[in-house]
Amino acid sequence: MRKGACVLGFALLLAASGCDKRGAGENHKDEPAKAAPSAAASAHGHGEGEHGEHGEHEELPRRVTLSPSVITDARIHTAPVRMGTLAITIALPGAIAADPDRSARISSPAEGKLEEVHFKEGAAVKKGDVLAVVRVPELGKVRGAQAATLAKAKAARENAARLKALLEQRLTSEQAVLDAEAEARALSIEAAALGEQLTAMGAGASRGAPFLLTLRAPIDGTILARDAVVGQPVTAEHVLGSIADLREVWFLGRVFEKDLGRLRVGAGAEVELNAYPTTRFAGSLEYIGQQIDPVARTVTARIHLQNRDDMLRIGLFGTAYVATGGDQAREPRLLVPRSAITEIGQKPVVFVKLPEEGAFEMHDVVLGDSALGTVEVLSGLGEGEEVVVEGVFTLKSAVLKGTIDEEGHH
Repeated sequence: MRKGACVLGFALLLAASGCDKRGAGENHKDEPAKAAPSAAASAHGHGEGEHGEHGEHEELPRRVTLSPSVITDARIHTAPVRMGTLAITIALPGAIAADPDRSARISSPAEGKLEEVHFKEGAAVKKGDVLAVVRVPELGKVRGAQAATLAKAKAARENAARLKALLEQRLTSEQAVLDAEAEARALSIEAAALGEQLTAMGAGASRGAPFLLTLRAPIDGTILARDAVVGQPVTAEHVLGSIADLREVWFLGRVFEKDLGRLRVGAGAEVELNAYPTTRFAGSLEYIGQQIDPVARTVTARIHLQNRDDMLRIGLFGTAYVATGGDQAREPRLLVPRSAITEIGQKPVVFVKLPEEGAFEMHDVVLGDSALGTVEVLSGLGEGEEVVVEGVFTLKSAVLKGTIDEEGHH
């Protein structure tokens, strides 16, 4: 027992020594604040917990001063902290899907055999890019028939012109001229029909062989799938691959019957995906299905999303939070845009604009609920304070690099 007491006393002595060392140079008038830190003190990192459990973050600066040019280049903008209530939302489970109007399938319009394949999954393609070359025997026959018909039509036109000249000299009959002109028109129509048949078969440049068919990308986009190998036989029903323009996508959510009356087309929405639990994607509800799934008893709701940074992939699961526009008995709280929140040392913080030109201060905050790009702040801010909502990364980088306003800090 005496040995344990000695060890405990030695540990307490070391702790007291560490506290004295950290407190050196501090005003003793701050001692009551340390004993019972206020919410504001905690938000500014002056509480006991900050010096105790998170002492490793004590050296990070709380203030940052930037020049006007840096503020302009970083596009730093602020917005006032306001009092209000969050929008009421409905949670809709679902997944990301491609927009059919921005999608296309790659297939051969005629039966044949693959000679060349020029696309791979994940590759970006432009409209008109060569994707594959197919050998189509029937294509050679049609092209040959068209060439022969065009030649006959040309000869028939020349014969009609010759007979017309002879008619003027009364060396032939008018009926012979009419027959020759009719034959020329018929052959021209037949050649045009064969040309339409080639177009329907997707015939483009012959590439040096009349039986080769070139398949080109019908839209700009990304190759999602490929089922094409050189030498394989293909038919018009065989899908060789698929393309989608993923700059804009859909989130298809499931709405239960009981919630149908609370949704309106055009309502704001946020989508949270399982793959990115800390990121929200803003969109709007653009369509509510007209048919109930007889098994799940749900209706499909379509939300249009912009695919920023190419993060959205087809099939990703998640939840959409859609505003209902209804009222709710909820206590008003301080609200800030979600873009104002960042993390430093695994703690949520915001940057507040100070009266001094170019000066900002980092505040630790305690967050509440969130909805549609807005977050409740339970402590750490005051109503009317200007928080940075754009360019937060620049300020965060300055803090982590130790760029501070020395006079303001001391």
